[in-house]
Parts: sequence; C-alpha cells; structure tokens
Amino acid sequence: MKAMDIDLKSLTEGDHEFSFQIDDSFFQNLSDAEIKQGNVNAKAVIHKTTDSSYTLALAIEGNVTVTCDLCLDDMQQPVSATSSFIVNMGQEASSDDDVITIDENEGILSLAWLIYEAIVLAIPIKHVHAPGKCNDAMTKKLEELSATRSGDEDAADTDPRWAKLEQLKQQG
Repeated sequence: MKAMDIDLKSLTEGDHEFSFQIDDSFFQNLSDAEIKQGNVNAKAVIHKTTDSSYTLALAIEGNVTVTCDLCLDDMQQPVSATSSFIVNMGQEASSDDDVITIDENEGILSLAWLIYEAIVLAIPIKHVHAPGKCNDAMTKKLEELSATRSGDEDAADTDPRWAKLEQLKQQG
C-alpha cells in the first residue's frame, strides 16, 4: 500500500502520471473491504499548479469478483470509472466531496483508499449473472420458494387476517 502513497512535496510543476495494477492482494490488505478479488488497472494523473494546490484525475478499468444476487455464486463484474479531485495542503487532513486537504507537514497523498472507493462506486447496485449463467440448483430452489410464497395456495389458509381483509375488500 505504501507504493500508492505520493509525496506531493517532491513533485515539480506540471503533470505526473502514476499507474497501479490492482489485484487480489490489494483487496485483502484493506480492512473492511467488501471486494476480495479483482484485476483492475488504475491510473492517476496529478497536476501541480502551485506549491500547495494540485488536481488529481483518477481512472480505473478492470474486473472484480462479486456475489450474484440470485444464485449467490461468485461472478466477474466489469468496472470502469473516472473521477477528479482538487488536492490542497492545509493545517490538518480532511476530505469533502471532491476536495482533499493533506496535512502540509506530511505532504503525502495516499491513493489506495481513493482507488478502492472508485472501484466500489463503479459496481452496479444489482449484480446478476447473464441469462442462463446462474447456478442451476440455486435457480430451481429460488423458483420453488417463489412459487410457494406467491402462488397456488390461498393466502387466507396461511393467515386468518387475510380472510378478514378479503371480506372487507368484497364489501367495499
């Protein structure tokens, strides 16, 4: 992770490009990481404008392993995203949306968490295999349980309150 720490004080004016190959070890080294596996290319371009002001452009592209919402098997999810930040030196470190303040005494910008957040935000909320790719056994079980919950049996037989509601519905 230290390889993703950039010493902003050592940068000269202009653009500086950094590339990182994100693999399984990256995700395993982060505490509380939801993603455990992946293969992602990350590129950061830092432009130094003044002694205490920088812009950061971050781009990620690759695949991560997530759990399918339907069958619970692992699946490959493509991720692609770009983001940009303004980085300033200040008295104490802070982060507010697209503005990051780095402690001017340290001058170190850690890209690891920014890259991880970009990856997580690039994952769609719903993760589902392509049609026909889900685990067959789990798909059949899900269909059985769904049919039992919403199908053939009369709801009034399951819970007597439904019978009362049905009576009210017919009266109204």
